[in-house]
Parts: sequence; C-alpha cells; structure tokens
Amino acid sequence: GEMAPTTRLWALFMAMVVAGRRYGIPRCITRGTRVNAIGQLRNPELLSPEGRQKIDNQPDASFYAFPRLVQHVDSLFLEQLEALYRERIPAGGNVLDLCSSWDSHLPKDINYGEIVGHGMNEDELKANPRLTRYYLRDHNENPKIDAEDMSMDAVLMCVSVQYMARPEELFQEIFRVLKPGGVVIVSFSNRMFYSKAIRAWREASETGRERLVGTYMANIEGFARPKAIRSVRLPGDPPKEMGPFVTDIFRAIKSFGVPDPFSAVVAYREQ
Repeated sequence: GEMAPTTRLWALFMAMVVAGRRYGIPRCITRGTRVNAIGQLRNPELLSPEGRQKIDNQPDASFYAFPRLVQHVDSLFLEQLEALYRERIPAGGNVLDLCSSWDSHLPKDINYGEIVGHGMNEDELKANPRLTRYYLRDHNENPKIDAEDMSMDAVLMCVSVQYMARPEELFQEIFRVLKPGGVVIVSFSNRMFYSKAIRAWREASETGRERLVGTYMANIEGFARPKAIRSVRLPGDPPKEMGPFVTDIFRAIKSFGVPDPFSAVVAYREQ
C-alpha cells in the first residue's frame, strides 16, 4: 500500500542526507554515511562550499552592529509561532533562544525555567525581558553553544536559520545541549536579509527550505524524525473540517492581504 505521509517525509529526508539528492536545494547536499554514535554527524560536510556562499561577505558582527528593535514577520506568523511554542515547550522547562533579539515570542502566561538568549547585538538582547541570561557569539565563526550538555528542554531559532553557514556543527551543538525528549523548533518565512542568506537557501523553493532544515536535523544521529509544520490552528479559525484552503482565505481576509507564509521544522532528541 501507499506509505503514510510521515513515513514518506522521513524517507525523503534520509534520501537527501544519504544519497545527496537535491530535491529543490541546488548544488548543496553532498553524500553522507550512516553512523551509530549518538550525537555524531552522518555527514560532516552536508553543504558544499558553494552552498554556504553569501552575497555579502562582510563580517556578520558589522552587519548586526546596529540594533533592529522591530518584528521581521507579520502578526499572524507570530501568533502561530506562539501557539506552537505553547504546544511544544513544557512549562518550567529550560529554553535556549538562538539568534534571539528583543522578543522571544514565548507565551507570556507560561513560566519557564532558565531562558538563555543568544545573539550578536547586545542592545537587542538587553531589551528582551524574558531572558535569564544571554551570550554574544557569531555562530558562523564559532558554533559552540554556551550551555551544558543535556541542559535544555527546548532550543528555538526564529527566522534566522537561513544565515547559518555551518549548520552541521551548530545542529550537533543543539543536539548536545538538549535533554533526551527535548525539542528543537526552527521557524522561518520567505523574508530575509537576502545578501546574508546562504546560497543553498536563496536558491531553494519554500518546500526545499523545509527539506533543507530537515536534513540539518536528520544529519545528527539521535534526532527523531523531523516534522514540517505549515500552519498552526488559532482561536477564531474556521472549523478544521473545512480544510486548510478555507482557513487560508479566512486569514487573508482578516489580515487585509496575503500573510507571511509560516514554516517550522520540529524534531525531538530521542536519547
């Protein structure tokens, strides 16, 4: 019979990692191997050198030196993101917000444990009232995360994965700091600082970008099957039985235009 959707998705992720097939991600995925050690990379060079290229090669520290105290996506995107966080992050859990800024988009009515922020602009991080502490680092220069092994219940990255030029090492670090059962949530839209996005991202389709993030996770031994999420139900949405098309039309009317597309890829650490 026909494979279930989740089985097909996982088969696609693994085919991309192991066989190096592109599936809409031009010239970036290279051949990998299977490993058995938990937390190890199946392929230490998942992206080709050209896949990592950026149009703007000036240091990231210079680019992000000026604080941007704005939202980079629309309110409907952020409502869905908050709802996803509410659903997936346990109350009282420790949270790492990578590439953070002045707003972590966490539900305001839920108390968490330690909330660690990472970024490259101290003014933005200082303005974030949810952070317990923060650290400054260019993870394209040094992917090491400032957290202990198995100390986090959730690792988040909102609209920033497109700038990561060393995703193999960074996602290995994400795995390291997650507790068994912990979740990584990477969200993104079609907005970006185009000149700072890596070539693999710039040239990929919307679906290709979801698959690309999925390969970053599937490339680490010990992550469960990544799941791509394109919509999160919100209060006031039409009944689910009416289907996603009706929901999209309703939201467009409510937003007086076409909302920013929402994508998130989620995976859990198994061991």
